Amino acid sequence: MKVLILGGGGREHALAWKIAQSPRVDKVYCTPGNAGICGTAECHAVDLGDAAAVADLAMRLKVDLTVVGPELPLTAGVVDEFLRSGMPIFGPTRAAAQLESSKSFAKEFMLRYHIPTAHFAICTSNAEVKDALDHLHAPVVVKADGLAAGKGVVIAQTKEEAATVAGEMLSGAMLGDAGRRVVLEEFLEGDELSFLVLCDGERVAPLVAARDHKRIGENDTGPNTGGMGAYSTDDIVDEPMRDWLLAHIARPVVAGMKSEGAEYRGILYCGLMMTARGPMVLEFNCRFGDPETQPILMRMESDIVEAFEASVEGRVSEGDFKWAPGAAVCVVLASAGYPAKAETGKKISGLERAGALPNVQVFHAGTSQKPDGVYTSGGRVLGVTARAADLRSAVDLAYKAAGEIQFEGMQYRRDIAARALKTT
Repeated sequence: MKVLILGGGGREHALAWKIAQSPRVDKVYCTPGNAGICGTAECHAVDLGDAAAVADLAMRLKVDLTVVGPELPLTAGVVDEFLRSGMPIFGPTRAAAQLESSKSFAKEFMLRYHIPTAHFAICTSNAEVKDALDHLHAPVVVKADGLAAGKGVVIAQTKEEAATVAGEMLSGAMLGDAGRRVVLEEFLEGDELSFLVLCDGERVAPLVAARDHKRIGENDTGPNTGGMGAYSTDDIVDEPMRDWLLAHIARPVVAGMKSEGAEYRGILYCGLMMTARGPMVLEFNCRFGDPETQPILMRMESDIVEAFEASVEGRVSEGDFKWAPGAAVCVVLASAGYPAKAETGKKISGLERAGALPNVQVFHAGTSQKPDGVYTSGGRVLGVTARAADLRSAVDLAYKAAGEIQFEGMQYRRDIAARALKTT
């Protein structure tokens, strides 16, 4: 069969790598891809925000399945366009993807279906912000309502800072239209958790859990990013907690969306905070996370294409996945200046040496191929990912591989999974 992947980041490279392993797949396509993906898939240039153009590409290539990577095609209605054309596609419709595209929709949805989350207020004016802040304690989490590439969340240490940030968002000066409405939330303390499930509109099947590191600096300092690294082990979530998360979060979301006429199929990413009051939902993503996908797929032993088809065809079961024991770790190598204005166009060396290490995969994100080699083309450049029998060994191997790679201005965190290692 032929499979088309939409996207061009580290998540999509990991998906291409895993999909190509399926014995049922003869050809992998991707749009737009990157320097790494183009080594596995045939890449085409199409505007992911143009649902009709994406559908036309799938028709021309005569693909049997399309897999959506990033959020842009979902909010552009690409799944709706494919369904109208009768073409199989893995991902939720635009209506279902509101769980990610609108923070206010997600918060009100959770309120309706009694899904645990932080106390919040939705504001469209500075006056509403001022009133809401009278009912919240500092620090305050300020979130842009719309999509902001992982950069629409600010933890304000004082109410004054929260009011300033919210005002900049509402004015459009900070994030454009994404911030024309803001959500103010109570600050939650605890350990973050990425819990992903495969959905078919009615049933769910859990993937192994992961933890990511969103701040740019070590010890969780500096601004938020799209993610600077992640790891996955079996002991992040034990079986009783997994069952609780399925019963109180994942299944209620899928049931609630169905009751509202927006059946949810695809991957549901539940970003959680494990607080003293129990698990609380920080956010939903309507697709695989990045960089969590990289260590998760490194541990997957089952055929991912079979799982995607189960979602599309409405036959998901908890037996859809098989996992390798042990641990996997991803370390993101980023450009100088990221997460603000990233410096690009820097030549990358050492990719072959790093990729030759056993149980290591170097997933490309912001890269481009030129006649004389591979160059940086984005903020997050590479996701160096390693699998091993235990977390310490996986961390050491990932950093050994990262040490083989060089480009001007390269930055990365040196404490991925450090907190977990201290508690083991």
